[in-house]
Amino acid sequence: MGLTKQYLRYGPAALFGLVASTRGNAAFVALRGERSRCVAVPACEHVFIWDTRKGEKVLILKGLKQEVSFLCPSPDGLHLAVGYEDGSIRVFSLLSGEANVTFNGHKAAVTALKYDHLGGRLVSGSKDTDVIVWDVINESGLYRLKGHKDAVTQVLFLKRNLLVTSGKDTLVKWWDLDTQHCFKTLVGHRTEVWGLALVSEEKRLITGTADSELRVWDITYIQEIKDPDEPESKKSKGSSLGAEENTGEDETLELDESLEERLLTCSKVGSIMREGRDRVVTLATDQTGKILACHGTDAVLEVFSVLSEEEVQKKLEKKTKKAKKKAKQKSEEEHEGTVELSLQEEIKRVTNIRASAKIKSFDLTLSPKGELKVVLLLQNNIIESYNLNLSAQVPQAVRASKITIGGHRSDVRTLAFSSDNIAILSAAAESVKIWNRSTLQCIRTMECDYALCSLFVPGDRQVIVGTKTGKLQLYDLASGSLMETLTAHDGAVWSIALSPDQHGFVTGGADKCVKFWEFELVKDESSIQKRLSVKQVRVLQLDEDVLCVRYSPNQKLLAVSLLDCTVKVFYTDTLKFFLSLYGHKLPVLCMDISYDGALIATGSADRNVKIWGLDFGDCHRSLFAHDDSVMYLQFVAKSHLFFTAGKDNKIKQWDADKFEHIQTLEGHHQEVWCLALSPNGDYVVSASHDKSLRLWERTREPLILEEEREMQREAEYEESVAKEEQPVVAGETLGETGLAGKKTIETIKAAERIMEAIELYREEMAKLKEHNAIRKAAGKEVPLPVNPILHAYGNITPSAYVLEVFNKVKSSELEESLLVLPFSYVPDLLRLFSEHIHLGSEVELLCRALIFLLKIHFGQITSNHMLVSVIENLKKTTISRVSEARDVLGFNMAGLQYLKSEIEAKDEVTFFADATDRFEEKRRKRKKKEKMVLAVI
Repeated sequence: MGLTKQYLRYGPAALFGLVASTRGNAAFVALRGERSRCVAVPACEHVFIWDTRKGEKVLILKGLKQEVSFLCPSPDGLHLAVGYEDGSIRVFSLLSGEANVTFNGHKAAVTALKYDHLGGRLVSGSKDTDVIVWDVINESGLYRLKGHKDAVTQVLFLKRNLLVTSGKDTLVKWWDLDTQHCFKTLVGHRTEVWGLALVSEEKRLITGTADSELRVWDITYIQEIKDPDEPESKKSKGSSLGAEENTGEDETLELDESLEERLLTCSKVGSIMREGRDRVVTLATDQTGKILACHGTDAVLEVFSVLSEEEVQKKLEKKTKKAKKKAKQKSEEEHEGTVELSLQEEIKRVTNIRASAKIKSFDLTLSPKGELKVVLLLQNNIIESYNLNLSAQVPQAVRASKITIGGHRSDVRTLAFSSDNIAILSAAAESVKIWNRSTLQCIRTMECDYALCSLFVPGDRQVIVGTKTGKLQLYDLASGSLMETLTAHDGAVWSIALSPDQHGFVTGGADKCVKFWEFELVKDESSIQKRLSVKQVRVLQLDEDVLCVRYSPNQKLLAVSLLDCTVKVFYTDTLKFFLSLYGHKLPVLCMDISYDGALIATGSADRNVKIWGLDFGDCHRSLFAHDDSVMYLQFVAKSHLFFTAGKDNKIKQWDADKFEHIQTLEGHHQEVWCLALSPNGDYVVSASHDKSLRLWERTREPLILEEEREMQREAEYEESVAKEEQPVVAGETLGETGLAGKKTIETIKAAERIMEAIELYREEMAKLKEHNAIRKAAGKEVPLPVNPILHAYGNITPSAYVLEVFNKVKSSELEESLLVLPFSYVPDLLRLFSEHIHLGSEVELLCRALIFLLKIHFGQITSNHMLVSVIENLKKTTISRVSEARDVLGFNMAGLQYLKSEIEAKDEVTFFADATDRFEEKRRKRKKKEKMVLAVI
């Protein structure tokens, strides 16, 4: 085998310059004992947790590759559920920062997540129109609810084991989770329903759509009267059938009123008008349901207060008294019943909070002192938090903090490395920032115009930025001040390049000119010392706009990319024309010349990279580089390797001698605008439309191209497996419900491990029979050959090994793994289950697997006479073992209750939530008493 050329792998080193991504939502988390202090925000594939008081990052929950699309903290505040762009959900522990549970069920991005009030179940909605309910404790999927025709926008649990979901299909659906059926559909909306909120102790539903109305619906729960003689199947049928009709008053769809009214009725009460004219982006309440807030696509958050039943009653009494007074004055009789509160009085506007930029999402929490804390995630990479004192006469929102230092307000369009590889320059539409590469801290921020290109002046004490308005801005890094602004071009300054002799630089602009500049020292009026300045020395006039300029390393040649899709090469000293490189179908956006001046590589908007010889201008090779425009290209120092950045979110490394694609750096989630290589070639920094800056580092790990291609093929195969049709359960019709999980490469691998374990069990059983026969024939003890796998597990039996493999299958993947398991393995599994359940080992897990296997292979199992005795045995052992497990649990529960009451009696304290409830009740009674005393006085 010939010696292959070895390359060194570049790997991700850091993500910085990002405060929060705008794809997901912000959520308060109880990290430092307080719920209103720390806020979790999405940051590309990670989740950052910021301390809003100190303005610093306290925890990073590291993701895999996919972008975060939704966050939901658990009611106990110990966990955070994170939904991703590929439909997966991971539950992180906020104490350790580790992901404990992973759920795979959705085929598209997760758009909504919600825990039930105890935190035991999690419901998720997705762009694939499905709603899935997950069991967090058992780490498995319960069921999939199908009914929406477009992306699900919001999901909410009700305490009565009901679920309400909204979608972009204009529908709001009510689901009975006992029977897993949609029993009611609200069709009163003409446009997409973007938000849902439950207020007034789940007796009111508020919906937000694409208009300026917030529709309010009254929910009336009907206590289901159960007939003891009525069969269970009839009951479930009754409560599960959909109820749909279109009436004027309640605008709901009902098929059968009597069936639907077993659970609840929902009628429209009226609407609250928002000030915003556009669609509702987020609609939410705080954890108590007393405060409601919403925002549109603008910078205003509208806050409303919802009166509790007691407050409504008091207001009604006051209104009645006033009405009676008026009636007495007019000497007319007026009935009490005619006095009613309007909807605007029950849900009243508190204030509007105006943020500094467009709001993308928010979260709010009400402190025990009655102060409302609001956190806003803004479109321009900022987190703002506000405090609102609700007890004030006119509540005013006061900004408590603003987290901005971590990044730019807009997309970074240019990057540069200092000559010592330590400082990184990034410039965007509003500012230039200097970062320390090793600490990733921003050390200087300087205001600028819209920056397009930049460079460090030799000596690394000054930087020059070329702007969209045609100016060159010269900054001093020590003082962080703008030293000079020069008008360089009539249009945008598209490109800037330092001359190899470091005495000057060249710029190319939209005014069809290439201008040559030299550094000079001029007298500073404000001080005795001279300061750096630049002067224009020559101009090269061309026929087209200049997009990119580059010097050859010996400074003999200057390459200029023009808007007519060609690259013209000129002699630097005489500015005489030398070569024209043509062949690109669209303009060349970027190019670079190798260290030895032998090659020039050009990247174009036609998605191709062409490698040319600089001696004759011949095209060595044209490479299809990216799936969209090539935005930036740069050679690695002292080599013929180069990097390209594309609008397809990828950064790729190429070999210009062998014309090979070496590796792809995946990490950015949107278009990559630019990149910069450090002078020593050890680091690459890139900037993207997702607002993040990423640092990539050259490792010592060798990269072999064949292995890289193999890994790529494997990744493609895994993707194709996930896209395959889901396996169908025999005899099941497609209804409203389905299995929660989905077929993934992990479930296939788990099924393969189970199959291998059963095959090993069969082989070992055959060997054992053979061994017994030999022993009988020999009439003496013969040593049994030991299987190395069983020996590695501590000489366990083959059946125990199968159980061990079963135990290692993730709980969330168990059903899907059994679904792809061929039936030929099922009889052996049933025999093994019978053996283990009889011994009382892993009863819960085996019963779950057993019931699922019986469900999916019912026909084949019942028609197989060989399995009759096995099923009979399973029936007896399963029932006895399950009742034993139930008894143990019941006994333990009773024991814990007893211990709780004993501790309470000893310490004279009450546990958990009961204590606060009792305290609130006492305070209410005391206040009532005080009012009565005051009234008497």
